[in-house]
Amino acid sequence: MDGSYDKILERLVKVSGIERDELDRRVEAKRAKLSGLISREGALQVIAAELGVNFDNEKLKIDELLPGMRKVNFSGKVITLYPIRTFIQKNGDQGKVANMVVADDSSNIKVVLWDTNHIELLEKEEIKEGTSVEIIGGSMRQNEVHMGSFSELKVSTEVFEDVMTEKSIKEKNISEFNVGDKIKVRAFVVSSFEPRFYDANPETGKKVTEEELASGAPVEKRAIWNVVIDDGTENIRAVLFHDNVQRIGLNEFEDASMMNQQRLNLMGAEKIFNGEVRMNSYFNNPELIVELVQEPDLDKLIEELEK
Repeated sequence: MDGSYDKILERLVKVSGIERDELDRRVEAKRAKLSGLISREGALQVIAAELGVNFDNEKLKIDELLPGMRKVNFSGKVITLYPIRTFIQKNGDQGKVANMVVADDSSNIKVVLWDTNHIELLEKEEIKEGTSVEIIGGSMRQNEVHMGSFSELKVSTEVFEDVMTEKSIKEKNISEFNVGDKIKVRAFVVSSFEPRFYDANPETGKKVTEEELASGAPVEKRAIWNVVIDDGTENIRAVLFHDNVQRIGLNEFEDASMMNQQRLNLMGAEKIFNGEVRMNSYFNNPELIVELVQEPDLDKLIEELEK
């Protein structure tokens, strides 16, 4: 069971007095009623609202923050600050937005600042990397906390020594994926597209620039491959880059016939995919950016089935 769901469920059991099994049953019934179009976390929030329970005034751990929460309160340490960006608003005025990553001992999350008073704290360096902060009244959008003029951001005296600098990886069904999730899923390759290739800098792996090509810098042919994976609950497009393309078993780049045969051999293959769920701005749908692909551990799977 997913950690954040489990912790919120425990809180709801205490507040509502309803047994855990009964709440679990209601969650699955709610999901079934909505044809599975809502995650367990989302269904749990709906049930909490129906019971008149909300978490607006509770201070939560970062891994307890769920998509859709409207007023979240938590504390953490700023581990990353991004440059403040400016943009032109619809009325023609110039606006500002700032992003930072805040972490506690359970996880970390991106916080997006829209209010000029909050951004000013960064500009004056009252808040910088390593500063402990308290966030009150933030709004969850996907897997980010957004803060406007009705939110409060202030320096905290709380000490955070051991914080999660890496995003916690959750084992989830594809139907429960949220944009921003770092996940691990066991799924089958059910479809694939033609691999694409680009010339890359061998040291950085990035696409070479025209200047690098003109200077005679070394280049390496690298692959990008899109596949569709399915775990029985839903399917999603997964994007694999060069090392993982080879790791999954597609490596005959110079022989089109052999490469096509490898593609066919991989149809129906079961793999474990680790990566981050991102929104594809062109197609306007989520996709999985694969960071690691592995073979399933059959002994472990058998052990889980026996349990």
